[in-house]
Amino acid sequence: VQLQAYGGGLVQAGGSLRLSCAASGRSFSDYAKGWFRQAPGKEREFVAAITWSGGSTYYADSVKGRFTISRDNAKNSVYLQMNSLKPEDTAVYYCAADALVRTVVAGLSTSWGQGTLVTVSS
Repeated sequence: VQLQAYGGGLVQAGGSLRLSCAASGRSFSDYAKGWFRQAPGKEREFVAAITWSGGSTYYADSVKGRFTISRDNAKNSVYLQMNSLKPEDTAVYYCAADALVRTVVAGLSTSWGQGTLVTVSS
């Protein structure tokens, strides 16, 4: 079972990026999914989460109104649309999956993907 995040890159402040996370090895269509990030020298922090149905979403205060999490269960994928990016959004972004969304939000997911680096220049 693997999760792979991709789509990171270098973008100027105010720009946008869309991250994707694809799962392989099993279907995660019935799992909640989320995104976390870790900036250099800082702890990993929660960014966003979505229930298995996509009916509920959760965001960190720092990204509300700028980031949008979505999913496509047919493609076994979750996405993070990031708009109005700021230099403080610079981090390695990780996707995660677990049966319960509260477990995802708490950072206790059973499945984690390799990260993708997002760099926002000022």
